[in-house]
Amino acid sequence: MSRIEKKLEEIKKSGEKALVPFLTAGDPDMATTVALIHTLVEAGADIIELGVPFSDPMADGPTIQAASERALESGATVAGVLDVVRQVRQNSNIPIVLMGYYNPVFRYGSKRFAEDAAAAGVDGLLLVDLPPEEADEIHADLRHNKVDLITLLAPTTPDARIEDLAAKAEGYLYYVSMTGVTGSQKVDAAAIEKAVCTIQEKSRVPVAVGFGISTRADAAAVGAFADAVVVGSALVKIIETYGKSEELLPRVREFISSLKEGVRSAA
Repeated sequence: MSRIEKKLEEIKKSGEKALVPFLTAGDPDMATTVALIHTLVEAGADIIELGVPFSDPMADGPTIQAASERALESGATVAGVLDVVRQVRQNSNIPIVLMGYYNPVFRYGSKRFAEDAAAAGVDGLLLVDLPPEEADEIHADLRHNKVDLITLLAPTTPDARIEDLAAKAEGYLYYVSMTGVTGSQKVDAAAIEKAVCTIQEKSRVPVAVGFGISTRADAAAVGAFADAVVVGSALVKIIETYGKSEELLPRVREFISSLKEGVRSAA
């Protein structure tokens, strides 16, 4: 049983829902990213989505685009991202999913990436611009190294394709709650509940919902029906605002603790 599967099973048995924060590796620098991950865990995060910086993050809005730019300017590399995971693994078993784009993985080398990611302690990979139908090579390498390939679904995904992808899913399904880029709209929980419940009926793994979640109330509303709640842009904005200041970790801890309270209130 993978760390992702084990954690989500534990949360399900407890009657709660998972909280999954996203942050960009290297923003503002790699050492701070390690400290941020430990702070997220202490504040109640159940799974970490760690962004791999890329120069052309077309699915991301201005907030996460800027985070990638800051990370690249600070010297972030794929090898550096894996080293962050390696450092976290020295004293944490939190499931970690790398989230990004296929180009950096392709340039690194599919087989080498899968091997190095597994060795570092990565549990899953989500590539937002690689359709599952075109992921055979990287999927085979990941499977050989026991790293889950996380699948995205969207409001525009046809029913037949949802059924097919849900039947093959690993780790968890990430449901993008709205069309558009990250951070562009507020979440409308009532509008997406029906879609998520339909996916859950077809899925062999839990369903996480992201895009637009920024407050305790959002987390509570989505946590009422989703198996996991993902928060990205709202957290990245805090990191942008406080950078390397002494306020950064306390502010992040306060924010994630509040979201965790919201998720728990939905259980």
